[in-house]
Amino acid sequence: MAAWSSRKLLRDFLLKRVVSNQLPGVRCFSSAPQSAPKIGHYSKKGRLLTGATIGLLIAGGAYVSTVDEATFCGWLFSATKLVNPFFALLDPEFAHNLGVSAAARGWIPREKRPDPTILGLEVWGRKFSNPVGLAAGFDKNAAAVDGLLALGFGFVEVGSVTPVPQDGNPKPRIFRLRDEGAVINRCGFNSEGIVAVAKRLGAQHGKRKLDETSSSSPSSNNEVKQGGKAGPGILGVNLGKNKTSEDAAADYVQGVHTLSQYADYLVINVSSPNTPGLRMLQGRKQLKDLVKKVQAARDEMQWGEEGPPPLLVKIAPDLSNEDLEDIAAVALALHLDGLIISNTTISRPDPVNKNPLASETGGLSGKPLFNLSTNILKEMYILTRGRIPLIGCGGISSGEDAYKKIRAGATLVQLYTAFAYGGPALIPEIKAELAACLERDGFKSIVDAVGADCR
Repeated sequence: MAAWSSRKLLRDFLLKRVVSNQLPGVRCFSSAPQSAPKIGHYSKKGRLLTGATIGLLIAGGAYVSTVDEATFCGWLFSATKLVNPFFALLDPEFAHNLGVSAAARGWIPREKRPDPTILGLEVWGRKFSNPVGLAAGFDKNAAAVDGLLALGFGFVEVGSVTPVPQDGNPKPRIFRLRDEGAVINRCGFNSEGIVAVAKRLGAQHGKRKLDETSSSSPSSNNEVKQGGKAGPGILGVNLGKNKTSEDAAADYVQGVHTLSQYADYLVINVSSPNTPGLRMLQGRKQLKDLVKKVQAARDEMQWGEEGPPPLLVKIAPDLSNEDLEDIAAVALALHLDGLIISNTTISRPDPVNKNPLASETGGLSGKPLFNLSTNILKEMYILTRGRIPLIGCGGISSGEDAYKKIRAGATLVQLYTAFAYGGPALIPEIKAELAACLERDGFKSIVDAVGADCR
Protein backbone atom coordinates (compact mmCIF):
# COMPACT_ATOMS: atom_id res chain seq x y z
CA MET A 1 0.00 0.00 0.00
CA ALA A 2 2.80 2.45 0.93
CA ALA A 3 4.70 1.66 -2.30
CA TRP A 4 1.50 2.14 -4.37
CA SER A 5 0.93 5.50 -2.66
CA SER A 6 4.47 6.67 -3.50
CA ARG A 7 4.04 5.70 -7.15
CA LYS A 8 0.61 7.33 -7.28
CA LEU A 9 2.06 10.58 -5.94
CA LEU A 10 4.80 10.48 -8.58
CA ARG A 11 2.25 9.79 -11.33
CA ASP A 12 -0.02 12.60 -10.19
CA PHE A 13 2.98 14.94 -9.98
CA LEU A 14 3.92 14.19 -13.60
CA LEU A 15 0.35 14.53 -14.87
CA LYS A 16 -0.02 17.85 -13.06
CA ARG A 17 3.12 19.11 -14.77
CA VAL A 18 1.68 18.09 -18.16
CA VAL A 19 -1.69 19.72 -17.51
CA SER A 20 -0.08 22.95 -16.34
CA ASN A 21 2.29 23.08 -19.34
CA GLN A 22 5.38 22.83 -17.12
CA LEU A 23 7.17 20.11 -19.05
CA PRO A 24 9.31 21.05 -22.07
CA GLY A 25 7.65 20.41 -25.38
CA VAL A 26 4.33 19.41 -23.80
CA ARG A 27 1.23 21.55 -24.04
CA CYS A 28 -2.26 20.53 -23.06
CA PHE A 29 -5.49 22.28 -23.90
CA SER A 30 -8.28 22.71 -21.44
CA SER A 31 -11.95 22.81 -22.35
CA ALA A 32 -12.04 26.56 -21.73
CA PRO A 33 -12.47 28.70 -24.87
CA GLN A 34 -9.14 29.61 -26.40
CA SER A 35 -8.07 31.17 -29.62
CA ALA A 36 -7.36 28.56 -32.23
CA PRO A 37 -3.70 27.97 -32.93
CA LYS A 38 -2.47 29.18 -36.21
CA ILE A 39 -1.82 26.64 -38.94
CA GLY A 40 1.80 25.70 -38.86
CA HIS A 41 2.12 26.95 -35.27
CA TYR A 42 3.90 23.77 -34.28
CA SER A 43 6.94 22.79 -36.22
CA LYS A 44 7.72 19.19 -37.03
CA LYS A 45 10.56 19.34 -34.49
CA GLY A 46 8.20 20.58 -31.80
CA ARG A 47 5.71 17.80 -32.49
CA LEU A 48 8.46 15.23 -32.31
CA LEU A 49 9.68 16.64 -28.98
CA THR A 50 6.13 16.65 -27.63
CA GLY A 51 5.57 13.06 -28.68
CA ALA A 52 8.91 11.92 -27.27
CA THR A 53 8.26 13.63 -23.93
CA ILE A 54 4.81 12.11 -23.59
CA GLY A 55 6.24 8.72 -24.54
CA LEU A 56 8.96 9.01 -21.90
CA LEU A 57 6.40 10.01 -19.28
CA ILE A 58 4.20 7.05 -20.08
CA ALA A 59 7.12 4.61 -20.20
CA GLY A 60 8.71 6.05 -17.05
CA GLY A 61 5.44 6.01 -15.17
CA ALA A 62 4.80 2.42 -16.21
CA TYR A 63 8.29 1.37 -15.08
CA VAL A 64 8.08 3.17 -11.74
CA SER A 65 4.74 1.49 -11.11
CA THR A 66 6.47 -1.91 -11.26
CA VAL A 67 9.29 -0.99 -8.87
CA ASP A 68 8.96 -2.16 -5.29
CA GLU A 69 9.34 0.32 -2.44
CA ALA A 70 12.70 -1.08 -1.30
CA THR A 71 14.25 -0.53 -4.72
CA PHE A 72 12.81 2.95 -4.99
CA CYS A 73 14.13 3.78 -1.51
CA GLY A 74 17.58 2.54 -2.53
CA TRP A 75 17.52 4.84 -5.53
CA LEU A 76 16.73 7.85 -3.36
CA PHE A 77 19.62 7.15 -0.99
CA SER A 78 22.03 6.58 -3.87
CA ALA A 79 20.88 9.81 -5.51
CA THR A 80 22.13 11.80 -2.50
CA LYS A 81 25.68 11.03 -3.62
CA LEU A 82 25.12 13.47 -6.47
CA VAL A 83 24.72 16.31 -3.97
CA ASN A 84 27.93 15.64 -2.01
CA PRO A 85 30.24 17.49 -4.46
CA PHE A 86 28.03 20.58 -4.10
CA PHE A 87 28.37 20.55 -0.31
CA ALA A 88 32.15 20.16 -0.66
CA LEU A 89 32.29 23.55 -2.40
CA LEU A 90 30.63 25.34 0.51
CA ASP A 91 32.13 26.71 3.71
CA PRO A 92 32.22 23.77 6.18
CA GLU A 93 30.00 25.37 8.81
CA PHE A 94 27.54 26.71 6.24
CA ALA A 95 27.35 23.27 4.65
CA HIS A 96 26.74 21.74 8.06
CA ASN A 97 23.91 24.15 8.84
CA LEU A 98 22.41 23.54 5.42
CA GLY A 99 22.43 19.79 6.07
CA VAL A 100 20.67 20.22 9.41
CA SER A 101 18.10 22.49 7.79
CA ALA A 102 17.44 19.97 5.02
CA ALA A 103 16.92 17.19 7.58
CA ALA A 104 14.60 19.40 9.64
CA ARG A 105 12.45 20.13 6.59
CA GLY A 106 12.31 16.54 5.38
CA TRP A 107 14.35 17.22 2.26
CA ILE A 108 16.26 13.96 2.70
CA PRO A 109 15.26 10.36 1.99
CA ARG A 110 13.34 8.28 4.53
CA GLU A 111 14.46 4.70 5.13
CA LYS A 112 11.53 2.38 4.41
CA ARG A 113 13.49 -0.87 4.33
CA PRO A 114 13.66 -2.93 7.55
CA ASP A 115 17.04 -3.37 9.19
CA PRO A 116 18.64 -6.83 9.08
CA THR A 117 17.35 -8.74 12.10
CA ILE A 118 20.91 -9.63 13.10
CA LEU A 119 21.52 -5.94 13.92
CA GLY A 120 18.70 -5.65 16.46
CA LEU A 121 19.57 -5.50 20.17
CA GLU A 122 18.26 -4.39 23.54
CA VAL A 123 20.13 -1.91 25.74
CA TRP A 124 18.79 -0.19 28.88
CA GLY A 125 15.42 -1.83 28.35
CA ARG A 126 15.05 -0.32 24.88
CA LYS A 127 15.02 -2.11 21.57
CA PHE A 128 17.41 -0.71 18.97
CA SER A 129 16.67 -1.76 15.40
CA ASN A 130 20.39 -1.35 14.71
CA PRO A 131 23.45 -0.20 16.72
CA VAL A 132 24.53 2.62 14.38
CA GLY A 133 23.91 6.09 15.78
CA LEU A 134 24.65 9.71 14.98
CA ALA A 135 27.03 11.34 17.46
CA ALA A 136 26.42 14.63 19.24
CA GLY A 137 27.61 17.72 17.41
CA PHE A 138 25.62 17.37 14.22
CA ASP A 139 22.19 18.39 15.52
CA LYS A 140 23.29 20.60 18.40
CA ASN A 141 19.87 22.15 19.00
CA ALA A 142 17.52 19.22 18.32
CA ALA A 143 16.20 20.85 15.16
CA ALA A 144 16.09 17.73 12.99
CA VAL A 145 15.52 14.71 15.24
CA ASP A 146 12.67 13.18 13.25
CA GLY A 147 14.39 13.62 9.90
CA LEU A 148 17.68 12.15 11.12
CA LEU A 149 16.04 9.12 12.72
CA ALA A 150 14.11 8.59 9.49
CA LEU A 151 17.44 8.18 7.68
CA GLY A 152 17.81 4.80 9.38
CA PHE A 153 20.00 5.58 12.37
CA GLY A 154 19.29 3.32 15.33
CA PHE A 155 19.67 6.33 17.59
CA VAL A 156 20.48 10.03 17.42
CA GLU A 157 22.27 12.10 20.06
CA VAL A 158 21.62 15.85 20.13
CA GLY A 159 23.75 18.54 21.76
CA SER A 160 25.92 19.43 23.44
CA VAL A 161 23.32 21.68 25.04
CA THR A 162 24.40 24.39 27.50
CA PRO A 163 22.14 26.02 30.13
CA VAL A 164 22.54 29.53 28.72
CA PRO A 165 22.76 30.27 24.98
CA GLN A 166 26.29 30.91 23.79
CA ASP A 167 27.89 31.57 20.41
CA GLY A 168 30.93 29.39 20.89
CA ASN A 169 34.36 30.27 19.59
CA PRO A 170 35.04 32.79 16.79
CA LYS A 171 34.76 31.67 13.15
CA PRO A 172 36.23 30.08 11.16
CA ARG A 173 36.20 27.10 13.51
CA ILE A 174 35.67 24.06 11.30
CA PHE A 175 38.36 22.84 8.89
CA ARG A 176 38.14 19.99 6.39
CA LEU A 177 41.08 17.66 5.85
CA ARG A 178 39.48 15.89 2.92
CA ASP A 179 42.44 13.74 1.85
CA GLU A 180 42.66 12.31 5.36
CA GLY A 181 38.89 11.95 5.79
CA ALA A 182 39.12 14.17 8.86
CA VAL A 183 37.86 17.41 10.37
CA ILE A 184 39.34 19.79 12.93
CA ASN A 185 36.81 21.81 14.88
CA ARG A 186 36.96 24.28 17.75
CA CYS A 187 33.28 25.22 17.93
CA GLY A 188 33.23 25.50 21.72
CA PHE A 189 29.70 24.36 22.59
CA ASN A 190 27.79 26.81 20.39
CA SER A 191 24.24 26.27 21.64
CA GLU A 192 20.80 27.87 21.65
CA GLY A 193 20.48 26.84 25.31
CA ILE A 194 18.35 24.35 27.21
CA VAL A 195 15.15 26.43 27.12
CA ALA A 196 15.04 26.57 23.32
CA VAL A 197 15.94 22.89 23.00
CA ALA A 198 13.35 21.91 25.64
CA LYS A 199 10.61 23.77 23.76
CA ARG A 200 11.57 22.04 20.52
CA LEU A 201 11.77 18.57 22.04
CA GLY A 202 8.56 19.17 23.98
CA ALA A 203 6.65 20.05 20.82
CA GLN A 204 8.02 17.02 19.01
CA HIS A 205 7.25 14.77 21.97
CA GLY A 206 3.68 16.04 22.22
CA LYS A 207 3.05 15.46 18.52
CA ARG A 208 4.33 11.88 18.73
CA LYS A 209 2.19 11.14 21.78
CA LEU A 210 -0.86 12.41 19.92
CA ASP A 211 -0.04 10.29 16.88
CA GLU A 212 0.50 7.21 19.07
CA THR A 213 -2.81 7.73 20.87
CA SER A 214 -4.75 8.02 17.65
CA SER A 215 -3.05 5.31 15.59
CA SER A 216 -1.47 2.59 17.72
CA SER A 217 -2.86 -0.12 19.93
CA PRO A 218 -1.67 -0.39 23.56
CA SER A 219 1.12 -2.86 24.29
CA SER A 220 1.66 -5.10 27.25
CA ASN A 221 3.42 -3.58 30.25
CA ASN A 222 5.83 -6.53 30.22
CA GLU A 223 6.82 -5.91 26.63
CA VAL A 224 10.09 -4.10 25.97
CA LYS A 225 9.21 -0.90 24.17
CA GLN A 226 10.24 -0.67 20.51
CA GLY A 227 12.14 2.54 19.98
CA GLY A 228 12.01 5.36 22.51
CA LYS A 229 10.74 8.83 23.29
CA ALA A 230 11.63 10.00 19.80
CA GLY A 231 9.36 7.42 18.18
CA PRO A 232 10.92 4.59 16.18
CA GLY A 233 14.49 5.46 17.22
CA ILE A 234 16.32 6.25 20.44
CA LEU A 235 17.11 9.85 21.43
CA GLY A 236 20.15 10.80 23.48
CA VAL A 237 20.70 14.28 24.93
CA ASN A 238 24.30 15.42 25.43
CA LEU A 239 24.77 18.02 28.18
CA GLY A 240 27.55 20.61 28.29
CA LYS A 241 28.60 23.50 30.52
CA ASN A 242 28.81 27.17 29.69
CA LYS A 243 32.27 28.54 29.00
CA THR A 244 32.08 31.18 31.73
CA SER A 245 30.35 29.00 34.32
CA GLU A 246 32.21 28.54 37.61
CA ASP A 247 29.99 25.67 38.78
CA ALA A 248 30.08 22.86 36.25
CA ALA A 249 27.91 20.54 38.34
CA ALA A 250 25.15 23.16 38.53
CA ASP A 251 25.15 23.45 34.74
CA TYR A 252 24.76 19.71 34.24
CA VAL A 253 22.09 19.49 36.96
CA GLN A 254 20.13 22.25 35.24
CA GLY A 255 20.34 20.31 32.00
CA VAL A 256 19.03 17.18 33.70
CA HIS A 257 16.08 18.97 35.29
CA THR A 258 15.07 20.58 32.01
CA LEU A 259 15.77 17.97 29.34
CA SER A 260 15.79 14.49 30.89
CA GLN A 261 12.04 14.02 30.44
CA TYR A 262 12.56 13.97 26.67
CA ALA A 263 15.68 11.77 26.63
CA ASP A 264 16.08 8.01 26.32
CA TYR A 265 19.58 8.53 27.73
CA LEU A 266 21.65 11.46 29.00
CA VAL A 267 25.33 12.20 28.45
CA ILE A 268 27.67 14.25 30.62
CA ASN A 269 30.21 15.67 28.20
CA VAL A 270 33.45 16.32 30.09
CA SER A 271 35.79 15.73 27.17
CA SER A 272 35.47 18.48 24.57
CA PRO A 273 38.91 20.07 24.06
CA ASN A 274 37.33 23.40 23.08
CA THR A 275 36.00 24.52 26.48
CA PRO A 276 38.76 25.63 28.88
CA GLY A 277 39.13 23.40 31.93
CA LEU A 278 36.43 20.94 30.89
CA ARG A 279 38.70 17.91 30.59
CA MET A 280 39.90 18.41 34.16
CA LEU A 281 36.50 17.02 35.21
CA GLN A 282 37.72 13.58 34.07
CA GLY A 283 39.97 13.32 37.14
CA ARG A 284 38.92 10.68 39.66
CA LYS A 285 37.71 12.96 42.45
CA GLN A 286 36.21 15.58 40.13
CA LEU A 287 34.36 12.99 38.07
CA LYS A 288 33.07 11.13 41.13
CA ASP A 289 31.70 14.31 42.70
CA LEU A 290 30.13 15.43 39.44
CA VAL A 291 28.44 12.12 38.63
CA LYS A 292 27.05 11.85 42.17
CA LYS A 293 25.41 15.28 41.92
CA VAL A 294 23.97 14.63 38.47
CA GLN A 295 22.66 11.19 39.47
CA ALA A 296 21.01 12.70 42.55
CA ALA A 297 19.37 15.41 40.44
CA ARG A 298 18.01 12.83 38.04
CA ASP A 299 16.80 10.42 40.73
CA GLU A 300 14.97 13.10 42.73
CA MET A 301 12.63 13.75 39.81
CA GLN A 302 9.30 11.98 39.41
CA TRP A 303 9.48 9.06 36.98
CA GLY A 304 6.91 6.61 35.69
CA GLU A 305 7.23 2.86 35.25
CA GLU A 306 10.11 3.26 32.80
CA GLY A 307 12.22 4.97 35.44
CA PRO A 308 14.86 7.66 34.86
CA PRO A 309 16.93 7.82 31.67
CA PRO A 310 20.34 6.10 31.78
CA LEU A 311 23.29 8.39 32.50
CA LEU A 312 26.51 8.14 30.47
CA VAL A 313 29.82 10.00 30.46
CA LYS A 314 31.72 10.89 27.29
CA ILE A 315 35.49 10.74 27.67
CA ALA A 316 38.51 11.87 25.68
CA PRO A 317 40.94 9.66 23.75
CA ASP A 318 43.92 11.58 25.13
CA LEU A 319 44.06 9.81 28.48
CA SER A 320 46.83 7.96 30.32
CA ASN A 321 46.41 4.43 31.64
CA GLU A 322 46.05 5.86 35.14
CA ASP A 323 43.26 8.18 33.92
CA LEU A 324 41.43 5.25 32.36
CA GLU A 325 41.74 3.21 35.54
CA ASP A 326 40.32 6.09 37.58
CA ILE A 327 37.35 6.55 35.21
CA ALA A 328 36.64 2.82 35.20
CA ALA A 329 36.72 2.73 39.00
CA VAL A 330 34.26 5.64 39.24
CA ALA A 331 31.97 4.10 36.63
CA LEU A 332 31.81 0.78 38.46
CA ALA A 333 31.52 2.25 41.95
CA LEU A 334 28.66 4.62 41.01
CA HIS A 335 26.93 2.13 38.70
CA LEU A 336 27.20 4.46 35.73
CA ASP A 337 24.94 3.32 32.90
CA GLY A 338 27.52 3.69 30.16
CA LEU A 339 30.53 5.43 28.65
CA ILE A 340 31.03 6.99 25.21
CA ILE A 341 34.53 6.43 23.88
CA SER A 342 35.59 8.80 22.58
CA ASN A 343 35.48 12.51 21.85
CA THR A 344 37.89 14.27 19.45
CA THR A 345 41.65 14.27 19.99
CA ILE A 346 44.07 17.15 20.41
CA SER A 347 46.85 15.00 18.93
CA ARG A 348 47.73 15.02 15.23
CA PRO A 349 48.57 11.43 14.26
CA ASP A 350 50.09 10.53 10.92
CA PRO A 351 49.22 11.49 8.17
CA VAL A 352 47.36 14.51 9.56
CA ASN A 353 50.59 15.99 10.98
CA LYS A 354 51.79 16.59 7.41
CA ASN A 355 48.69 18.63 6.50
CA PRO A 356 49.11 22.44 6.70
CA LEU A 357 45.81 22.61 8.61
CA ALA A 358 47.25 20.43 11.38
CA SER A 359 48.42 23.59 13.13
CA GLU A 360 44.82 24.71 13.67
CA THR A 361 43.76 24.32 17.29
CA GLY A 362 40.76 22.15 18.09
CA GLY A 363 39.66 18.56 18.20
CA LEU A 364 40.45 16.15 15.38
CA SER A 365 37.78 13.70 14.25
CA GLY A 366 37.48 11.24 11.38
CA LYS A 367 39.56 8.35 10.07
CA PRO A 368 42.87 9.30 11.78
CA LEU A 369 41.13 9.00 15.15
CA PHE A 370 40.01 5.41 14.61
CA ASN A 371 42.98 3.49 16.00
CA LEU A 372 43.48 5.76 19.01
CA SER A 373 39.82 5.71 20.07
CA THR A 374 39.47 1.97 19.43
CA ASN A 375 42.48 1.17 21.60
CA ILE A 376 41.01 3.28 24.42
CA LEU A 377 37.68 1.52 23.93
CA LYS A 378 39.26 -1.92 24.20
CA GLU A 379 41.19 -0.95 27.33
CA MET A 380 38.06 0.43 28.99
CA TYR A 381 36.09 -2.71 28.17
CA ILE A 382 38.78 -4.76 29.94
CA LEU A 383 38.93 -2.38 32.93
CA THR A 384 35.15 -2.43 33.39
CA ARG A 385 35.08 -6.21 32.79
CA GLY A 386 32.31 -5.80 30.23
CA ARG A 387 29.81 -4.76 32.90
CA ILE A 388 28.99 -1.34 31.45
CA PRO A 389 27.61 -0.69 27.96
CA LEU A 390 30.14 1.24 25.88
CA ILE A 391 29.43 3.35 22.81
CA GLY A 392 32.29 3.31 20.33
CA CYS A 393 32.81 6.64 18.58
CA GLY A 394 35.69 7.94 16.52
CA GLY A 395 36.75 7.34 12.93
CA ILE A 396 34.01 4.96 11.79
CA SER A 397 33.52 5.21 8.04
CA SER A 398 32.42 1.69 7.07
CA GLY A 399 30.62 -1.38 8.33
CA GLU A 400 33.99 -3.05 8.89
CA ASP A 401 35.03 -0.15 11.14
CA ALA A 402 31.81 -0.46 13.13
CA TYR A 403 32.41 -4.19 13.47
CA LYS A 404 35.94 -3.62 14.81
CA LYS A 405 34.55 -1.23 17.43
CA ILE A 406 32.03 -3.87 18.51
CA ARG A 407 34.68 -6.57 18.73
CA ALA A 408 36.74 -4.13 20.83
CA GLY A 409 33.91 -3.83 23.35
CA ALA A 410 31.29 -1.42 21.97
CA THR A 411 27.63 -2.34 22.34
CA LEU A 412 26.63 0.61 20.17
CA VAL A 413 28.58 2.79 17.73
CA GLN A 414 28.35 6.39 16.52
CA LEU A 415 29.58 8.28 13.49
CA TYR A 416 29.68 11.92 12.48
CA THR A 417 32.61 12.97 10.27
CA ALA A 418 32.11 10.14 7.76
CA PHE A 419 28.42 11.08 7.57
CA ALA A 420 29.40 14.69 6.87
CA TYR A 421 31.52 13.51 3.95
CA GLY A 422 29.43 10.58 2.70
CA GLY A 423 25.90 11.82 3.27
CA PRO A 424 22.76 9.69 3.77
CA ALA A 425 23.87 6.97 1.34
CA LEU A 426 26.57 5.91 3.82
CA ILE A 427 24.08 4.74 6.47
CA PRO A 428 22.51 1.76 4.65
CA GLU A 429 25.95 0.82 3.35
CA ILE A 430 27.41 0.64 6.87
CA LYS A 431 24.47 -1.40 8.18
CA ALA A 432 24.61 -3.88 5.30
CA GLU A 433 28.37 -4.34 5.65
CA LEU A 434 28.13 -4.73 9.43
CA ALA A 435 25.51 -7.45 9.05
CA ALA A 436 27.74 -9.20 6.49
CA CYS A 437 30.71 -9.07 8.89
CA LEU A 438 28.70 -10.68 11.69
CA GLU A 439 27.43 -13.44 9.42
CA ARG A 440 30.89 -14.02 7.95
CA ASP A 441 32.36 -14.71 11.39
CA GLY A 442 29.48 -16.83 12.59
CA PHE A 443 27.89 -14.41 15.06
CA LYS A 444 24.13 -14.60 15.37
CA SER A 445 23.72 -11.16 16.95
CA ILE A 446 25.48 -7.93 17.86
CA VAL A 447 25.58 -8.95 21.51
CA ASP A 448 27.50 -12.14 20.68
CA ALA A 449 30.26 -10.10 19.03
CA VAL A 450 30.69 -7.42 21.74
CA GLY A 451 34.20 -7.66 23.17
CA ALA A 452 35.18 -10.65 21.03
CA ASP A 453 38.74 -9.35 20.73
CA CYS A 454 39.07 -9.04 24.52
CA ARG A 455 38.25 -12.62 25.41
